Amino acid sequence: MFLNRLALKSYRNYDQIELTTDSNVNIFVGPNAQGKTNLLESIYVLAMTKSHRTHQDKELIGWNGDQTQLHAQIQKRYGSCQLDLSISTKGKKAKINGLEQKKLSNFIGALNVVMFAPEDLEIVKGTPGIRRRFLDMEIGQVQPSYLYDLSQYQKILLQRNNYLKQNFAGKGSPDAMLDIWNEQLALYGVKIMKKRQNFIKKLQQWAETIHRGITNDSEELLIRYSPSFDMGSFEDESVLLNQFMIKLSLVRDQEFRRGVTLVGPHRDDLLFYINDKEVQTYGSQGQQRTTALSLKLAEIELIHEEVGEYPLLLLDDVLSELDEYRQTQLIRTFQEKVQTFITTTGLESVHLDQLNHASVFHVLKGNVSGRS
Repeated sequence: MFLNRLALKSYRNYDQIELTTDSNVNIFVGPNAQGKTNLLESIYVLAMTKSHRTHQDKELIGWNGDQTQLHAQIQKRYGSCQLDLSISTKGKKAKINGLEQKKLSNFIGALNVVMFAPEDLEIVKGTPGIRRRFLDMEIGQVQPSYLYDLSQYQKILLQRNNYLKQNFAGKGSPDAMLDIWNEQLALYGVKIMKKRQNFIKKLQQWAETIHRGITNDSEELLIRYSPSFDMGSFEDESVLLNQFMIKLSLVRDQEFRRGVTLVGPHRDDLLFYINDKEVQTYGSQGQQRTTALSLKLAEIELIHEEVGEYPLLLLDDVLSELDEYRQTQLIRTFQEKVQTFITTTGLESVHLDQLNHASVFHVLKGNVSGRS
């Protein structure tokens, strides 16, 4: 997968810009707060229809516009493809080769990306919500149906929580409405949990090998799915659905008292272990960084395994955060295999001697110049 051209209109601090991005490595260099990250973000938005930095789509629209337009020309194994995405206060419109997609889930997956930024360290040491978001975004790229299941689940969860807050049923009293919410919540919840479980199994296989290579076989990385209730070894969704319903019945009175849903994938977590010790709690900063790096490199291979071609790699000011050894490991992974976009405040933090076919763009006050 290759991005040959990127065009933006009224996107953040860019009024209008067109870039030819057909090099294996594209480096955006310039001082902070000039728009480098905005360029990488725009590529991410074209892939996922949402930003990794904000939940407010209106923040993506430039000051002088009422909508933003993003365009990409990409090369895939079966030919070239044009992507267009417009975002306004009224919503989003997405086109593939000029054909409007009725569902955004049909657009997501046309372009695959892996983003690696300093804040991705929080995937390892941050809150469970950050790890759930990581799972949602990455699974959604390779399984668009997952995003539909997740959207339905979140709608049901919101309605169920509102119902719990407004109703204070006595212990043991019948509640037909809650039974309906439970069935719908469990139906979509089980689909999400199964897809997360399968994704993490595949991610583990890649991350384990990569981490062992980075640490010269001195560390064994284990990634474990931690759902809100024990899934056991149940492969049959109908059995798991029954387990979900039983768990909901057990916490029913507690949920009414607290006014919130206590069971489901919205309370899942992802745990990391190095040599059987939990990285979030007991890992050194170096181990946490290496775990995050192994995770991102595993993502690249997993996406390739799932869709048959490599994603774009977006490195947002991350090379300066890695020591020379880890940076070398990262460069070796993407060199000649993955088209990569890098932001940096100075080229001294990038080992240009290790990069082949690299283009350098200079970014200043929303203007991009040069390809050297």
